[in-house]
Amino acid sequence: MIFSVLDFEPLLQILLSAVLGGLIGLEREFRKREAGLRTFSLVALGSCLFTIIAVYLDHLGNYVDPARIIQAVAIGIGFLGSGIIIYNKLQVEGLTTAAALWAVSAIGIGVGLGLYYFTILTTILVIIILAGIGEIEKKFFPGK
Repeated sequence: MIFSVLDFEPLLQILLSAVLGGLIGLEREFRKREAGLRTFSLVALGSCLFTIIAVYLDHLGNYVDPARIIQAVAIGIGFLGSGIIIYNKLQVEGLTTAAALWAVSAIGIGVGLGLYYFTILTTILVIIILAGIGEIEKKFFPGK
């Protein structure tokens, strides 16, 4: 992936990552959770852009290891997610939203690496897990 001024792929990658993150964020909005459409879109977009920059710098010969930048993004999102998790009256809240943010960051990284099919499939699976599995949990584990 070598970039030129007229290369539209990075622009489309950034747009795709924001849309995929936004789709997951919509589910969180519908459930009135801590983070929603804007947060999830921004996390996916930012992760994608960091990945594109890392790959670009590596191709320029700046001896940048893209894996280290991707690792830093994953760790940084972990810190962001930890700020969402709270302990409230013998109950942990925000854990699923934090995990979803972490997954959305991976989706953004995947888009930045050009793994479009994997990231679209992952987005669908995340939405199914967030929207569908919760209902199954309520049915089989009503005390939760």
